[in-house]
Amino acid sequence: MKQLLVCIAMGLAVALSSCTTSKTSLSYFEDIKQSQSGEFAASECDYQVKIEADDELFITVTSIIPEATAIYNLPLANPAKMLNLTAVTQPQQQTFIVDKNGYISFPILGNILVKGLTTQQIKDKLTQLISEDVEGPVVRVELVNFRVNVLGEVKVPGAIKVQRERFSVIDAIAAAGDLTEFGERHNVLLIREEDGKIVYHRLNLNESSVLTSPYFYLKQNDAIYVEPNKIRKENSKYNQNNSFKISVTSTIVSACSVIASLIIALVAR
Repeated sequence: MKQLLVCIAMGLAVALSSCTTSKTSLSYFEDIKQSQSGEFAASECDYQVKIEADDELFITVTSIIPEATAIYNLPLANPAKMLNLTAVTQPQQQTFIVDKNGYISFPILGNILVKGLTTQQIKDKLTQLISEDVEGPVVRVELVNFRVNVLGEVKVPGAIKVQRERFSVIDAIAAAGDLTEFGERHNVLLIREEDGKIVYHRLNLNESSVLTSPYFYLKQNDAIYVEPNKIRKENSKYNQNNSFKISVTSTIVSACSVIASLIIALVAR
């Protein structure tokens, strides 16, 4: 009888252990204590992005005398006319597309090499060249196609259009609605193209060291993938909460059924 009860107990232990979840920490920067205050050295990585082939740039040139710099601006384009639409829309300034060799074709100045430069460096370069003919030109340069993709266990996955160049992995996750409770915070994958090669790096959001990582600030076309935890993988076809409850209930019912059958058998003897 004792051996039978021991076997039943072991069986129940194994069954219940199969229903336990893999623990996923939901906290960020766990190594920073609640009572602690301090500071971190800023990331050594310059957050300003470098221009690559196929990037789209918005560039305008103005001065005290607008007529003097008008020739350095691309003509306005009417989107409705370009798309053969009848609706009247506001004309828009055309943009520059960086060719495969890293050049843009700039009015009056000709081909300008911009690949590998920041928007500030392009601004300084154009200002210097235009200053040879125009006094006090004001150049504005913006990267139009700064987008990052956030995939996996986030609440709002998809492409994020970035409005500024200082954009970190934390900004991207916040824009995606934060990670779900099934996201592995210690193993976030960053995918990036560098010098024609696809590189990747793992980020641990549980630790504050990510704040000083050279990959903390994002570049155009970066992709962030948040891997699902074990629970999500095992229950991908079902709602996690319902699946877990059904699993626990099924185990308890089965255990009770086994115990009841044994008791009935013993009583019958």
